[in-house]
Amino acid sequence: MHVKIDTKEKFHAITILEPVLAANMTEELDALLLPFLTPEPRSVIVILKGVQSVEEEAGERLVKIQDSFYENALSFVICELEPAVEEALETNGLLEVMNVVPTETEAGDIVLMEEVERELLNGEE
Repeated sequence: MHVKIDTKEKFHAITILEPVLAANMTEELDALLLPFLTPEPRSVIVILKGVQSVEEEAGERLVKIQDSFYENALSFVICELEPAVEEALETNGLLEVMNVVPTETEAGDIVLMEEVERELLNGEE
């Protein structure tokens, strides 16, 4: 899988450079994204601006990976969806459970807000 990884202070911005996220790429998605559960910074923004289609199994895997991040008190945000990808995820009932925003800037804002929220919640315990 071809990707571009840009490491920022608070997150990794990963741009997937494949035109299709196919069902047979689910293991590659795991291998690409799950290692970010441990090194700093650990939150991830996945940029899908070049992806033209997503098969249902690949979309489901993204949801499972997102769940893994949130179970570990980390952020996972998807952004810059092409209209066809957004429509496919909506049709498969996946879009509503994904943390999706229009732009990378908004995704970065979500990561920062969630970090502040986690810090505030941890301080109250």
